[in-house]
Amino acid sequence: MNSAAINSISEMMSEGNAIPYLGPGVLSLGEAGHQLPGSHSALVGHLTSKSSVPHKIRTNLTATAQFIENFKHRTTVTNAMTEAFNMEAQPTALHTLFMNMPCLPLVVHAWYDDLPQKALRSRSGWGMAQGVSQAEHYGNWINYFEADGTHAGVESSGHESWDTLLYQPLGSVWPARNFLVSDSDFVEVLTEIDIQTPIPQSVQELRKGRSFLFLGCRFSTQMERMFARQIMKRSSEKHWAVLPEEPTRNEVHFLEQFNIERIDMPLSEFVAAFQLMQTVH
Repeated sequence: MNSAAINSISEMMSEGNAIPYLGPGVLSLGEAGHQLPGSHSALVGHLTSKSSVPHKIRTNLTATAQFIENFKHRTTVTNAMTEAFNMEAQPTALHTLFMNMPCLPLVVHAWYDDLPQKALRSRSGWGMAQGVSQAEHYGNWINYFEADGTHAGVESSGHESWDTLLYQPLGSVWPARNFLVSDSDFVEVLTEIDIQTPIPQSVQELRKGRSFLFLGCRFSTQMERMFARQIMKRSSEKHWAVLPEEPTRNEVHFLEQFNIERIDMPLSEFVAAFQLMQTVH
């Protein structure tokens, strides 16, 4: 079953009809000793090591970030997030493989590192759309950046020449340290996301008729499911998720609801199998 799914994904990726959606779990493929925070628990552990936080919220990432923002200013949150993701880590084999696909109209990266940007530097004609916090950019939902990090405005138009759009709905450490991480950040976005306001028009156009491939993602929290659901709205009716862990009850329901086929194999094995399939195609 997995072979048939990987074959279909390989064909669709080659034609530009499948969109990689990268989550924090992708970082598990990183080089030992140089790994960035690759989960909510790892990241909240970093934040609480920098600031004292009440015990009852110490495992809750968004609540922890909100507490630090309330009592030690937003700058403290930004600095701690930057320190967490500013390590000189290199793109994993997965980043290199998918960012070098010949036809790559859209990549969704739902975490805070800059490894996709680093992997994309080997190609030309790409740019970024990053979610920004209303606490720092009131009235704007997205900031656009050229491949070299130059700010390219806040309007969705004017970026049609890009062959590849890297969409980072939670922001990214590079180039401008934009992070959606606190409770208030997400409250602002979630009040508008159902009508698609925070999602770039270019993303809404590029997803039409295309399938999503979820890599390193979990759907165990309402936040994770909501972002995935709204980003893939009005896309194809067929998707895939590499999910070796036993899914929760909520995840099973989510996968069934949106026709997301589970590929039950470790991410490293999927990358190797996909790479082999690419040599065939």
